[in-house]
Amino acid sequence: MRVAVLADSDTRWKWGALTARRLTAEAAGDGRDARPVEVSGLLLRGRATPTPRQLAEVGEVGIDAGRVREVTAVEFLHTVRDEGYDVVVLALVGGGVQAMLHGLAALHLERRPVIVTGYVGVVYEKLSDGLLLRHGADIVLANSAHDAERFRAVYEGVGADASAVTEAALPFLGGAPYAPEEGRDTVVFAAQPSVPASRADRTYLLRRLVEHARLHPRREVLLKLRSKPGEHTTHIEELPYQKLAQKLPGGLPPNFRLVYGHMGEVLDRTDLLVTVSSTAALESLHRRIPTAVLTDLGVREPLGNHHFVGSGLLTSWDRLDGGHHPRPDPEWLAGQGVAADGSYGTAYDTARAKVAGLLAEDQLPPLAPYYTPTTAPGYLPGILARHH
Repeated sequence: MRVAVLADSDTRWKWGALTARRLTAEAAGDGRDARPVEVSGLLLRGRATPTPRQLAEVGEVGIDAGRVREVTAVEFLHTVRDEGYDVVVLALVGGGVQAMLHGLAALHLERRPVIVTGYVGVVYEKLSDGLLLRHGADIVLANSAHDAERFRAVYEGVGADASAVTEAALPFLGGAPYAPEEGRDTVVFAAQPSVPASRADRTYLLRRLVEHARLHPRREVLLKLRSKPGEHTTHIEELPYQKLAQKLPGGLPPNFRLVYGHMGEVLDRTDLLVTVSSTAALESLHRRIPTAVLTDLGVREPLGNHHFVGSGLLTSWDRLDGGHHPRPDPEWLAGQGVAADGSYGTAYDTARAKVAGLLAEDQLPPLAPYYTPTTAPGYLPGILARHH
């Protein structure tokens, strides 16, 4: 089986590569029907194309570095035409997915690949816009039952086929369950490149984190950063915490550090994960690590923390300073695909079966995105022009 992953940022590369591995795990197994699986990585050239350092920080994704190369949109389409892939995973922003769907449709391949797409994390904004830009793929992965229900409602609500929506889970959940260690007390703040957006809000969060470190001098307090200044990720970071930290009055206490690296490795030594709305919260919850979602700047859609209403995780720095640790709501966790009960191992069974069924078809139907020159004549041309 030949698979290609097209990604436009570091986190989408991680999602796409691990999704490809999860979808093909059965084919590459030890059974009599097992067959070799070859996965190629293609990085779409653009403002957020990951650097070698960012790719290394993503960690092991099961794809040989020699099989990863940078391409333009046109080069990608030519590669699909020439290589005869069985499956293509589009790990792109919504507009990129839409453009590639139209480009692939225009190839008129005699036997086209199965097209898979989805989301790298919590879907808290632009739900309808992002979903309709992804419509037309054979499989649109939902990271939870909650997301699958919302996705189908959007497609059905505009009269579009919703059969592509397939419930799965985030492919990078994993790691050992939380186990406290004698003498270890580590708080990690999972920073986000664009949440919050303003200098005042980002400075406030940094100041409170530093004050927390001063209040608890025996506690290790880590600011987990996604990228270094000048690097871009899935979301563009206009105000890096590294630069804000240099200007903080009073400097930084000795028990406070800025750290990079693979989130899973950072979580290995975390006793409390704090964030505004990072997907790292779901990784932490999956491992039963105490997790807090901040309300200091309000519970608002632009912040994404409204997604955690009902989770039991919403709290403030004042309460955390006083020793409060939120307790997650089990029902909310179950609906979000956080399978701390062990059911994560079967999360991709339905998606794998759907891929196998599509591959067994003699011929797949033409790709048919919801957006066409007829349905969106004032929108689609601009999308295609930006991703030509």
